[in-house]
Amino acid sequence: MKCDMEQTYKEHARSVFKYLFSLSHDESLAEELTQETFYRAVYSIKKYDGSCKISVWLCQIAKHVWYQELEKRKRRKTEELTEDMVSSDLSPEDSSILLNDKISLYKAINTLGEPMKDVVYMRLSGEFSFSEIGEVLGKSENWARTTFYRAKQKIIKESKL
Repeated sequence: MKCDMEQTYKEHARSVFKYLFSLSHDESLAEELTQETFYRAVYSIKKYDGSCKISVWLCQIAKHVWYQELEKRKRRKTEELTEDMVSSDLSPEDSSILLNDKISLYKAINTLGEPMKDVVYMRLSGEFSFSEIGEVLGKSENWARTTFYRAKQKIIKESKL
């Protein structure tokens, strides 16, 4: 399959970045991982057979890049909650409550199955539209809306948030 990677980058870099941002919650890391995604895409373009949209293929590469980043961090043990994650304008009590609420929410999201978890992270953290979520995951906009709604209901029911 012939593909102009420069044009592909122009068309899909923002979507890949938003997807990675939804996973990482870190703008500079998402930018770095986006570059790594396209670097890998250039070297594996011969493997792209056109059986799915190129945006879906790129997001699959991005997902693998993200998982590898998580493994690196796990080995280095750099994934720790810090006080920097909480606004300094709040009182210590309010900061503690906010941090505990965030932790509870992310624990609840983490218990969801794979498509639900991806949809929730993309919607909440990456600010993807339902249409964009559907495109990235190779589904419809309506599927993305329904999946997000069901995920919210499941989180509310199971964690009483």
